[in-house]
Amino acid sequence: MGHSPVTTNPLIIMMINMTVVFIVLVVLMYLIKLIHIIDPTKVKETPEQPADDEDLPLVPVKSSEAAESPPPVEEGIPPEIIAAISAAVTAYGFAGQVKAVRILNHEGTPWRASARFNTLARK
Repeated sequence: MGHSPVTTNPLIIMMINMTVVFIVLVVLMYLIKLIHIIDPTKVKETPEQPADDEDLPLVPVKSSEAAESPPPVEEGIPPEIIAAISAAVTAYGFAGQVKAVRILNHEGTPWRASARFNTLARK
C-alpha cells in the first residue's frame, strides 16, 4: 500500500500552515473575550444613584481652610532612591559605605534626555 503525499509544493504547504495558525489565533482571541465576559472574579459595579441637594447637610467652610496652601514638598532625594543606589553600588562590588548622593546637572547627556522622555511619557 503506497502512500504518496498530497502535495510537495512548499508554497501550498506554507499557505495551509499559515491559515491554520491564524484560525487558531482568532479562536483564541474570541475565547479570551468570552472569558472576560463571564469572569467570575470580576467585581460587579453597582450603579450609584444621584444624591439630591436637599439630602446633603450644609457645612460651613471657613475662609482659612479654603485658602490653605498645600503641604510643603521635601527637597532632596527620597530614601528609597538612596537605598536602591546603595544596593546597586554594593552589587557592583564596592565594599565601602555610600556617604553622599547628589544630582549632577548634565544638560546635554543622553541620560538626561532619556529621563526627560520617561518623565513626559508617565504624564
